Amino acid sequence: AVKQLWGDGDHMAEIDDMMAEQEAIRGEKAKSVCDLFRDKAVRWQLITLFLVASCMQLIGVNVVYFYAYSVFIKAGIPPAQTHYVSLGVGITEILTTVLCGFLIERAGRKTLLWKSYTVMALALGLLTVTLSLQDSFSWIPYCSVALIFIFIMSFGIGPAGVLCPLPTEIFIQSYRPAAYVFNGATNWIQLFILGLLFPFIV
Repeated sequence: AVKQLWGDGDHMAEIDDMMAEQEAIRGEKAKSVCDLFRDKAVRWQLITLFLVASCMQLIGVNVVYFYAYSVFIKAGIPPAQTHYVSLGVGITEILTTVLCGFLIERAGRKTLLWKSYTVMALALGLLTVTLSLQDSFSWIPYCSVALIFIFIMSFGIGPAGVLCPLPTEIFIQSYRPAAYVFNGATNWIQLFILGLLFPFIV
């Protein structure tokens, strides 16, 4: 199965790791979320997961999605066509997330996260400028549309692709279900809070 997944080569080191993990958790039940919080052995993994999930929410991808429609209208895209542009944004995210799957082992998780967050921060900074100047020049709204696409591409190739498998990679088998529950709850709670607070921030 490993050869079919990873191709020909010597994969004994990985198989030995799998067997050692299986032996270590033999007869051990899956841990609960409470166990996850209580066990000091997984404290740093939990903090890492929380920080990466929080950064993914706080970078503002959902806010960009929320305001993309009005940016497209300001760019002069007819209202009947904005749905297709929005669909293009979604397809862009899917394609870049798939691309991240191919790059993640070659480039490394940290590199993908830092570079993507840097590009996203620059895109948001420039988007703030173009939204402020969009009535000054006729071509500025198109820059805003391009920046939204750049932002979404960076999100897909970095945080979106890296965060999904993260609980599997940093937790042993018995903690993975609880880590996925914690990750999902963290994402949705932060999204809810962000959704409530952002209109007041605006």
